Amino acid sequence: MSVLQTPKPAWKSDDLDLFEDEVSKFFTRELAPHVESWREQGKVDRWAWEKAGEAGLLCMSMPEEYGGAGGTFAHEQIFLEQQCHAGVEGFGAGLHNCIVAPYILHYGTEEQKKRWLPKMATGELIGAIAMTEPGTGSDLQAVRTTAIKEGNQYVMNGSKTFITNGQTANLIIVVSKTDPSEGAKGVSLMVVETDDADGFERGRNLKKLGNKAQDTSELFFNDVKIPTENLLGTDEGQGFFQLMEQLPQERHQIAVGAMAQIERALKLTIDYVKEREAFGRPVLKFQNTQFVLAECKAKATMARVFVDSCTQQLIEGKLDAATASMAKMLLTDLCGEIVDECLQLFGGYGYMDEYPISRIYADCRVERIYGGTNEIMKLLIARTL
Repeated sequence: MSVLQTPKPAWKSDDLDLFEDEVSKFFTRELAPHVESWREQGKVDRWAWEKAGEAGLLCMSMPEEYGGAGGTFAHEQIFLEQQCHAGVEGFGAGLHNCIVAPYILHYGTEEQKKRWLPKMATGELIGAIAMTEPGTGSDLQAVRTTAIKEGNQYVMNGSKTFITNGQTANLIIVVSKTDPSEGAKGVSLMVVETDDADGFERGRNLKKLGNKAQDTSELFFNDVKIPTENLLGTDEGQGFFQLMEQLPQERHQIAVGAMAQIERALKLTIDYVKEREAFGRPVLKFQNTQFVLAECKAKATMARVFVDSCTQQLIEGKLDAATASMAKMLLTDLCGEIVDECLQLFGGYGYMDEYPISRIYADCRVERIYGGTNEIMKLLIARTL
């Protein structure tokens, strides 16, 4: 599908080519026809998660012993790319697969992994992670949500906002303070199973600039009682360090999504300017159009090589935080730049909601904000100077 002519990356085997074809068919056949209804209702139907689970597309990089497919991040990247190329908005499986499940795999006890991961692989459990609070933004050390131990349980109080999958998730990793007197050392990750959680409330399904089919919510915890075995891992106070260790994959995932949006925007635009005529000839025949798209393609080609290099490093366990921050910052900035140029070439039609380029324009704006703002990325990169 890509309009770029980059070499096939080393991590992409022939088997992955076949897998890519099957994933593309899944999104096009099973989910894409329902996007408009999901945009109207502000969330993806639960059956879509179950269907993805049946197809083996949830928790693909989790070990088979925990219900996963035993794959690598390569499978997750192909999934993210094909979801974007098919125009399937709102399906938060990337978060479920690449962020929530890895926390459980890397830090959960054996009992926790066997308890939660198989149900995440089938779609019975839908994952979310609740970090952000009103007023804290990227400052995770300043969270005010508390989980205080009382006997054989924790009692959680607090609120979260901007939570992806917030209306549908029934397994939520909550960043909370188990020792409010400490800073980072007082942060723990608590797993809240919402189906049986008295005092847990979902707030508004927040209205957003883009990502209309994605449920993004406020969450409230009012004396929610959580069993001690739902502390992720065995020791309190490890949450901040757990979060920091997993951020490279989270940020690279955002870079992968931005790359897919760039490629889709370019393909849509090139197809459009070949057909659309102005002053008696196709818009592509104008030198300005050619130069704009040539520059976009050159930058996108360079970005694709970098993204694939980062993917190789991630698969090998070598992707460091600074490089992942570079990928997240550069790719999301470039996505905004290229999509803006592409929308301009659509003229007035580019501003119309019925044209995918307008939706890409709105959807990709948040990439520079979530996962740590790009300003935070610059601070992290600057520490390596």
